[in-house]
Amino acid sequence: MKYIKEHVPTVVLADDETHIRMMMRVVLARAGFQILAEASNGNEAVERCRESKPDIVLLDINMPVLNGDEALRKIVSDNPGVVVIMLTSVSDSLTVSRCIELGAANYLRKDTPVQEIAARVLQTWKDSHTEPGGAE
Repeated sequence: MKYIKEHVPTVVLADDETHIRMMMRVVLARAGFQILAEASNGNEAVERCRESKPDIVLLDINMPVLNGDEALRKIVSDNPGVVVIMLTSVSDSLTVSRCIELGAANYLRKDTPVQEIAARVLQTWKDSHTEPGGAE
């Protein structure tokens, strides 16, 4: 089942765990998202976003070289309008709140059931493109 009808949202996947990137790539591609690039550390994430200008970035909070929150700052600064969804193994409210304050649109736990991932990413993307009052 394809979730996307008109514009196909483009995605950069950034996680230091290869199996997480692979799983996200498969799930999102099957749902109709276009995967532009992948990154295994925070610096790579920033560079891939500069190069490809994605609609959506799935960004791990705990990344080597440049941590997720630092990468988030640079990605949001370099790419106004990008929708960043933080990936996390733990969802302590302090970390999540800090990332939302820094510009993340949402967060996704890595243990989210596979059948819910694409729908949550798409809903976050749609929510970020809906003006207050429901007009798009």
